[in-house]
Parts: sequence; structure tokens; C-alpha cells
Amino acid sequence: MQHFDFSVLGHWDNIRLLLKSLWLTVVYTLAGFAVSLMLGTIVSFGQMAKLKVIRLISLAYLSWFRGTPLLVQLFLLYYGLPIVFGIDTVPWVSGVIALGMYSGAYASQIIRGAIQSIDKGQMEAGRTLGFSHLQTMYKIVIPQAVIRMLAPMTNELISLTKNSSLLSTITVVELFRQANLMIADTYKTMEFLIAIAILYYLVNNLIGVIGLALEKRLSTGDDLR
Repeated sequence: MQHFDFSVLGHWDNIRLLLKSLWLTVVYTLAGFAVSLMLGTIVSFGQMAKLKVIRLISLAYLSWFRGTPLLVQLFLLYYGLPIVFGIDTVPWVSGVIALGMYSGAYASQIIRGAIQSIDKGQMEAGRTLGFSHLQTMYKIVIPQAVIRMLAPMTNELISLTKNSSLLSTITVVELFRQANLMIADTYKTMEFLIAIAILYYLVNNLIGVIGLALEKRLSTGDDLR
């Protein structure tokens, strides 16, 4: 029977390395999420554009990034650019971009769905008040849509945090790769895997709590009708 030795997790050097890699995981995830929000916004409005060519480009982006695995996209970006175009790639930069592009496809659907869920009368009311289409979107429609985006966007951020472990496959030293390096040194496989599982669990639940708190704070009470 396997005997666990969790004392290895009490060594300061191991604690320091795990916490440092956890911080890097959070940084890479948030950077990828920022890229995701930017691309998701562009693609969502592209899907609602009047020009057919813009809609087709947006749908092509959505189809590709939802239809292929993140791991394949990550490898294509990191290894493909140097091979095809001779462009040098930096592991963590490639990882952040890949996370953002992949998540952006899902974020675009969240954003589009939230905007289209707002009653059309809101736009008509804004135009009646003398606002332009853009002003009505910015001042009336989008603020209401943001509240409806919070729950699904929180879930998307949690998914992105878990997906960040795939960056280890292109040598990015985040939490999962750091654990693997420490396992190779100590042969304490289960101990370190359990430790990082708990760290992922804590971070993702913290994200969930923050998301729920924001929902309650920004809630208008419409859901109580």
C-alpha cells in the first residue's frame, strides 16, 4: 500500500515555488481573459453586423476556435509560427494569446446573447431621448447586458484557469508544470498533485465567490419579478 509523505509540502522552498507558480497561473489566466474579452467583444459585434462579410468572418472565427481543441491551437501557435513564418515565439506569450483566442469564441457568445436579451424597447427609448445608436448601446443597453454576463463570464474565467494547465505542454512554468518538476525531483507524485488540486480548487472558488458578490451588488432586482 502506498504511504504518503506530506511533510515534503512543509519545506519552505517547495511552498515558495508552489505559491510563485500559482501567482503566475493567475497572471497568465487574467491576461488571457483580458484578450478573451477584447476578442469576444469584437466577434460578438461582428456577428450582429449588417455587412455579411463581417458576419461570415466572425462566424469563421467562432467555428474554428470552438471546433478544435485548445491543445492543438496552442501547438499550432507556438510551434507553427516559427516553422511556417519564421517568427520566434515566447512560451508564455503564446500561451496567453492561445488562451485568449480560444476563450474569446465562447466569450463572444456570452456577450452577444446578453446584448440581444435586452428588450428592443430599450433601444427605442434611447433613440426617442435623442441618443444615437452608439450612445444608446453605451449608456443603456450594455450596462444592463453586463449584469447578465457576470454569471457565465465567471464560469468562463474558472474554465480558463483550469485550461491554463495546458501551458505546461509548451514549457511555461505555471502551477501544473512546477508540480511536475518537483515530482521529478522528489518522486512524491500524489502529494504534489493533491496540493495543486487544492490550490486550483481554492482559486476557482474564490473567483466564484467574487462573481456572485458582483452579481448581488449590481443586481437591479429584475429577477425578482
